[in-house]
Amino acid sequence: LPQRLATLAAAAQEEARQSRRQLQAQRQEMAQLQEQLSRARQDSERWASALQRAQREALEREATRGAEQARQQELIRDMKGRLLELLREKDALWQKTEGIDTPTPSPAPRDAGLCARCHKDFRLLSRRYNCSRLCQGKVCHTCSVDVGKQGRCCLLCYQQRHPQAT
Repeated sequence: LPQRLATLAAAAQEEARQSRRQLQAQRQEMAQLQEQLSRARQDSERWASALQRAQREALEREATRGAEQARQQELIRDMKGRLLELLREKDALWQKTEGIDTPTPSPAPRDAGLCARCHKDFRLLSRRYNCSRLCQGKVCHTCSVDVGKQGRCCLLCYQQRHPQAT
């Protein structure tokens, strides 16, 4: 019996040592898990504050964008109003000038070697053009306007046909 008790005591001591080792290992694992939990909480707080900051910045940008859009819309309204004023002013000026007589082109000089407008001599480098409009005068390049397929015409005839070009 004493030997059996000694064997049981030795077995109990060995079992107690193993239990202590397991307990120590579990305590270390629990400390590691608590440390990981602490780090996870810190990360969570950091991410939450970063999210809040990003949301605040987004709201501020949206408010700024809204204010800028309102300013642009107001500017567009002002520009449209100014455009209408200018159109009314243009129409009023057009009505005032509609009754004014336009000067008739002066007849071409008898000398065919001179420009009908500036009286410059036609030479080798100064070409002569026939006005393709009203006056049929001979004009230089400076005193004429290219009117496309119709050729060239003198400035005075062009201004009579196109009063908005002046």
